[in-house]
Amino acid sequence: MRIEAVDFFYLSMPEVTTDADGSQDALLVRVAAGGHVGWGECEAAPLPSIAAFVCPMSHGACRPVAASVLGARLDRPEDIAAISARVAHDSMDLLQAAHTLSGIEMALWDLLGRHRDQPVWQMLGYRRSEPKLPYASLLFADTAQETLERARKARAAGFLAAKFGWGPIGTGSVAQDADQFAAAREGMGADAHVMVDVGQIFGEDVEAAAARLPALAAAKAYWLEEPFSGHAYEAYAALAARSPDVGIAGGEAAHNVAMARHLMDYGKVRFVQIDCGRIGGIGPAHEVAQLAVARGVTYVNHTFTTHLALSASLQPYAGLAAHEICEYPADPRPLAAAVAANPLPRAADGTIRAPEAPGLGIDVNTAALAPYLVDVEIRVGGRSLYATPALTA
Repeated sequence: MRIEAVDFFYLSMPEVTTDADGSQDALLVRVAAGGHVGWGECEAAPLPSIAAFVCPMSHGACRPVAASVLGARLDRPEDIAAISARVAHDSMDLLQAAHTLSGIEMALWDLLGRHRDQPVWQMLGYRRSEPKLPYASLLFADTAQETLERARKARAAGFLAAKFGWGPIGTGSVAQDADQFAAAREGMGADAHVMVDVGQIFGEDVEAAAARLPALAAAKAYWLEEPFSGHAYEAYAALAARSPDVGIAGGEAAHNVAMARHLMDYGKVRFVQIDCGRIGGIGPAHEVAQLAVARGVTYVNHTFTTHLALSASLQPYAGLAAHEICEYPADPRPLAAAVAANPLPRAADGTIRAPEAPGLGIDVNTAALAPYLVDVEIRVGGRSLYATPALTA
């Protein structure tokens, strides 16, 4: 097969707020080859990602992503890796390239799996799709009482784990943050996993982050996620050395395998969290999963948006039974909830699995997405480089 078309669809809620909620807009990718179609999702600002695919070449190491993808051969997983390598080399000075490629790469795996009648995880070499314990991925509320109510709602919905993130954490006093952590624990109950994500709020300030460790330990937090900037490996290592009870987690900011590897080797994280929509797709994420196994680090997906992204994020570690925690978008915006016609159900025991169906096993509900489609055209020198295509299955 040869890749015949790559189409992007910018979707958005009518109003986008400053909430740290990545489900307010989306960039879906549709790839066509050999009579088959595959879907993927970029986890990045849609317009720069589209531009990275179509922009005019600046020089030999700053070519549009399209130059490495359109017309390329797609018959086996090695072809996907070859495409990714060409993008990395020929678009190395195009910093949005990794984000753009991520959604395309997912779609290539989906398409190839549908062509071969195999789920992606099987093409990655796993013998079965192991159950994962999904945690409800939620934001901290403005007050501890509201956070308590959110936690109770998640527990009532059957979640045995929940992560609370961002919100006011790190912007006020240590005591205020402690109240929030305690509220999350109280609402979820003593037997649930409770995780905390502070969204890089502390920059590289180890002392500010360490000041929250006693309250996190008191709340029996399973991990503290992204206390620092994604590249602040020294800060991660320093905090990890001071946190025997609460594991340190990070990795969603990794845009390539090396960044994730450095976070494990130099940052000493106990949990590495990879977003397939940022790191370059499923192949690089799978490589990180294997590195994590070898290092005794727990691999976890990062997914806050749609069930298309959720299925893609499960594939890299679907067969790793010991790596059983997974992020689950529990309260997405209507746009994100509308993407999948067949979202991944939680089983009676609360677990989920990567689908057994071919490819990613997710059917995109194009009709439901029509109200969210943003009409875009990119013109350079009087020539149209991109216009929103027809949104069809």
